[in-house]
Amino acid sequence: MTTTRLPARAAAHSLADAGSFTELPSPAGQSPPDGPLAWSGYDDSRARATARTGEGESVVTGTARFGGAEATVISFEFGFLGGSLGERTGDRLEAAYAHARAHRLPLVSLIATGGSRMQEGMLALTQLQRVARQCVLTRAAGLPQLAVLRDPTTGGGWATLGAGADVVLALPGAQVGFAGSRVRPADADPAAYTAEGQFAAGHVDAVVDPAELPGTLADWLRVLAAPRTGGPVEPPAALADVPPPATGWDAVLRSRHPDRPHAGAYLDAYFALRLPLSGDRAGGRDPGMLCGFGLREGRAVAYAAQCGTATRPAGYRTAARVVRLADRLGIPVLTLVDTPGAANDAAAERAGAGPAIADAFAALAAATVPVTTLLIGEGGSGGALALAAPGNTWVTPDSYFSVIAPELAAAILKRPPQAAPATADQLRLRPQDLVDLGVARGVVRPAGEAGGS
Repeated sequence: MTTTRLPARAAAHSLADAGSFTELPSPAGQSPPDGPLAWSGYDDSRARATARTGEGESVVTGTARFGGAEATVISFEFGFLGGSLGERTGDRLEAAYAHARAHRLPLVSLIATGGSRMQEGMLALTQLQRVARQCVLTRAAGLPQLAVLRDPTTGGGWATLGAGADVVLALPGAQVGFAGSRVRPADADPAAYTAEGQFAAGHVDAVVDPAELPGTLADWLRVLAAPRTGGPVEPPAALADVPPPATGWDAVLRSRHPDRPHAGAYLDAYFALRLPLSGDRAGGRDPGMLCGFGLREGRAVAYAAQCGTATRPAGYRTAARVVRLADRLGIPVLTLVDTPGAANDAAAERAGAGPAIADAFAALAAATVPVTTLLIGEGGSGGALALAAPGNTWVTPDSYFSVIAPELAAAILKRPPQAAPATADQLRLRPQDLVDLGVARGVVRPAGEAGGS
């Protein structure tokens, strides 16, 4: 099964629950002969498109269920003038967004478009402003927007419904880019204009095999429709059954042990289902930052988790993006802190390490939903603190948190390298020290043990 070049209705039916798609009425609207520009032959072109596709416009809108969860659906008909946007297309899109808000439904867009309709000139291009306004209104209403990028997704459709969605899924091999194939520079790298290229650049959350797409959409809508409750989520249980470290240096060595449990293991143990979000929407991805949404005991929870590597600017921006999305949707957040610190190489500085860290601090500081943090390994300076919830941070017994790594502290203080262990003690960075200092609320224990969170 493929949805890359399916007709609009077939694409919707292939993804939705059987028999659940119901078309929305088309808004009344009339165009002058040959459109607003009196483009010779435009009416004939539209008539031929209707005869070929059976559709009166380049989008079909309706409602459908995905895994039982209802959503408003926009499906593009690429066979109708290349899925291009004109005034009447804008009418249908606006009405679909309004229906989603009126009925408190998420919006799913199945996109296949070549851009704005030339035969309607600037009036076609201004439909992008209409769509952007509807996207903003729907975002302000706290409703999620999901996009599926089919082949092709180019021009204004990509730059509004596609890239403007909260969750962006793409089909393998789909052409995705603002520039269509006929208007790119002759020497442009074609890989940059693919779903895979956009994923690598941090603009797409996942490239999903067609056979898996119905289940993926259903899972996303199930998570985003899960009940919200007001309180913070509990921190995960510790995965290592070890006593508190005797010295600061013991804490450092334990947190750096290669066999220590890392973020992936904690997330797998915590969530019954988790769905990834990837990329900072600014040209970068950080494999050392796992972000997304999941189900915990039937409750939706967003997560951002460091994986023990030096966090790149793209990682902080991705985490901030997820925290802000969770805040808008009213979903609590879990962060897992584990990094020796922020990446500090020249590439990281050029990519905006400082602004990216500031953005992560700001996202957590502004969040109105509860945020829970668990320190699961190294807590290296501000690069770790940027993901820590003020007043609701917990620690595992195989972790440490420090204003600076003890080796670096010794170097700054002009001490010999062998003074690092003694410096670690002075820094009071052990889990139990963090609780005594009021930085952490408590040391979590393995599941089922007394004395845990």
